[in-house]
Amino acid sequence: MEDRIITYGGQALIEGVMMRGQKTLAIAMRAPTGEIVVHTEKLSGLYQSKIAKIPFVRGVILLWDALGLGMKSLIRSANLQTGEDEKLEGPALYGTMAFSLALGIGLFFLAPYGVGKLGEWLGLNVWAAAVLEGIVRLLLVVGYIWAIGRMEDIRRVFQYHGAEHKTINAFEAGVELTPENVAKFPLEHPRCGTSFLLTLVLLSVVVFSFLHPLPVLLQIAGRLVLIPLLAGVAVEYIRWTANNLSSPFVRAIIRPNMALQGLTTSEPDLSMLEVSIRSFNEMRLAEDRLA
Repeated sequence: MEDRIITYGGQALIEGVMMRGQKTLAIAMRAPTGEIVVHTEKLSGLYQSKIAKIPFVRGVILLWDALGLGMKSLIRSANLQTGEDEKLEGPALYGTMAFSLALGIGLFFLAPYGVGKLGEWLGLNVWAAAVLEGIVRLLLVVGYIWAIGRMEDIRRVFQYHGAEHKTINAFEAGVELTPENVAKFPLEHPRCGTSFLLTLVLLSVVVFSFLHPLPVLLQIAGRLVLIPLLAGVAVEYIRWTANNLSSPFVRAIIRPNMALQGLTTSEPDLSMLEVSIRSFNEMRLAEDRLA
């Protein structure tokens, strides 16, 4: 069971699901015609390299690669719906990833810092300003997720997100993967990217508070340097909690993470579960072919 926990993950797409194993990934998408279109590919050797086994370091490296895989998979699923053949590879892919990361850091890390500094200017002491920064960051993350969830297209993506979680939950429970069986399982999963995001935000609230007494330039530089380090810590925390769910203590401390998934997942219909199951099965078949 521990190998399963470490190995399998996924991502919701536009009318589809991507499932990732140790060596391969599979994408299953519902075409406008109603058929399920499947794509499989071999993962880069990075996932089997020595660096992928180094705690804390592996989190940052694999997250960067996973971001690229996720973007390419999203483009593929969007192309199927629109009939276009847009590709995102090489410099264009990495440029888009860098821009997305810069935008996220600016919105969710530097903007709350600016609010905290405004609080200091208005008379708050440095520790009160640190608390204000943390509250603003948390509200921005939750508010952003809630806001995009009001969009019709994103609501369907969130349904496929729920289908992905249910499928992996059902597999880890050892049941036959049919839409009817999978539908009975929870929407939440402890390894969800939403859990990682909340963990990263909460870690930053605590750690960044100690930077507030420093000069402004050191505060900003410290945040930029610490973000990837905290991301590595967050990844290890998620892995540890996912591997120790038998502990009542672990189940208690992950409740906030599981609760936030209520904003990023919705109940899928049986046709969505069919797509998710197909993606998972195709991924496992591809893994077996490379065994």
